Amino acid sequence: MGVELFVRSNHHITLTEDGLLLKRRAEELLALANRTRQDFLQKKTELAGEILIGSGEFRSTKELAGLIVAFREQHPLVTFQIYSGNADNIEDHIGRGLLDLGVIGEPVDVRKYEFLFLTEKERWGVLVRNDSPLAVKEQIRAEDLLGVSLVAASRQLHGDVSGWFGEMYDRMEFAAVGNLLYNEAMLVESGMGAVVCIELNCVYENLRFIPFAPAVETRTAVVWKRDAVFSAATTAFLEFVSKQLKGSS
Repeated sequence: MGVELFVRSNHHITLTEDGLLLKRRAEELLALANRTRQDFLQKKTELAGEILIGSGEFRSTKELAGLIVAFREQHPLVTFQIYSGNADNIEDHIGRGLLDLGVIGEPVDVRKYEFLFLTEKERWGVLVRNDSPLAVKEQIRAEDLLGVSLVAASRQLHGDVSGWFGEMYDRMEFAAVGNLLYNEAMLVESGMGAVVCIELNCVYENLRFIPFAPAVETRTAVVWKRDAVFSAATTAFLEFVSKQLKGSS
């Protein structure tokens, strides 16, 4: 196709930008081919196969884990591959066929995805150091964060969370943007003001979570691409999840 894939020197070969693109596309094609082969090799007498799920960091991840364990008790030949990432990564992987399902926070693009909401809601607030002046508070109001260097994920700066700041949003100092809470928490532990985040089932030794007032709660959802064609294992898992969640609601 008239593109240069690599540059050869005396001792080694270096891929060009086009070469790296071809390499990445080839890896994706091989991964999809292998998954297709595994789907066709499923045992006819018992459900088998691999299900690929992407998930962010949520309290509701525990609910997802419970659904996976319960499903495998019925179908022990089905295996799962869990990909951790933020919503943008997961949506990209679903779009390219590298993931079957994803667990993401609101908002969900209903034009692109079918979805099922998990039952546990995510509570929003801030993580601050134990020696922060904010650490004595039981709740955090928007005015408490004026003049505080904030860390947040770009996706969090829209919807319910930005709405909570109200007219003060434009007066806030967002010093850093991240996509994984551990990295953001380390910025605060090193001296930055506060992380805008959800409360997780984990403890950071020198940090304290304080919820927003008025309270902000959002939902997470299991999403999959509209009109997607799935293996028998993935189809069965979606039916199982749908039945369990409807029974819990």
